[in-house]
Amino acid sequence: MSSIDPKSIATRNLHQILVSTVAPRPIALVSTMSDEGIPNLAPYSFFNVFSSNPPTLIFSSNLRIKDDTSKDTLHNVQSSREVVINAVTRKIARQVALASVEYAADVNEFEKAGLTPLASEVVKPFRVAESPAQFECKVKKIMPLGDAGGAGNLVICEVVRLHLHDDIYDEKGKIDPLRLDLVGRMGRTYYCHAGEENIFSIYQPFDQLGIGFDQLPASIRESRVFSGHDLASLAAQTGIPSREEAMEALNMPEVSSLIKEKKISEEALHTLAKKLLKEKREREAFAVAMLYIYELI
Repeated sequence: MSSIDPKSIATRNLHQILVSTVAPRPIALVSTMSDEGIPNLAPYSFFNVFSSNPPTLIFSSNLRIKDDTSKDTLHNVQSSREVVINAVTRKIARQVALASVEYAADVNEFEKAGLTPLASEVVKPFRVAESPAQFECKVKKIMPLGDAGGAGNLVICEVVRLHLHDDIYDEKGKIDPLRLDLVGRMGRTYYCHAGEENIFSIYQPFDQLGIGFDQLPASIRESRVFSGHDLASLAAQTGIPSREEAMEALNMPEVSSLIKEKKISEEALHTLAKKLLKEKREREAFAVAMLYIYELI
């Protein structure tokens, strides 16, 4: 593993390391308006949500590395203190990339990128009609982080109006990440999107204290079969299965099959438990793993 002093390498190279390893990052397609009334549109992946009350989004408009100059977006928000942040989906990702080109200040990127301006309700900048989530914001503060190329300018935005497309909701009225299909920014030319093959779920109740890795029996914690992910699923349980729970596991068809085939070993039980974990049968998996410890087999 290499160790790097950030001050020892060129800013351009440091930038590529940072954006390639702190990823994927959500993309804010930022809409602003110049004093002359010219719309501006530019994507920023130094972006996230930082507060729910008040609802606050922050993006950073960095000074250009090549000449230390600021971008049109920063000029506009410094003057108007208004912005619209639009979510970026796979469907419009290529158009958004085109909007990142450094056109002159008097050029309308909506027209260049083929995106549709939509009048906002509270602020002057336009929304992007093709975006399924649009946030009208008032700029509360702009925080410069430096004055050399690559230095960020944090634009702290309070959301004053949200607009969400109806078709991003599932049957239960919850936002469906697959229907939203957001895009994330990686390093260099790489992007990713929240497609079905890339989304997984981890259920971790916050009102229940898991026992933690340190409380797992040593033979389970040190097993060659379980991955860190597997052990975390077991460690998230609120208690170690009792001997009685483990005895109930003896009635499981999978366990009976192992006994019948005379394939019982601690490793075989761990392998079965791993399979049960993949099926999200965490408690049963833990009980199976405890069979050998309780000397029930």
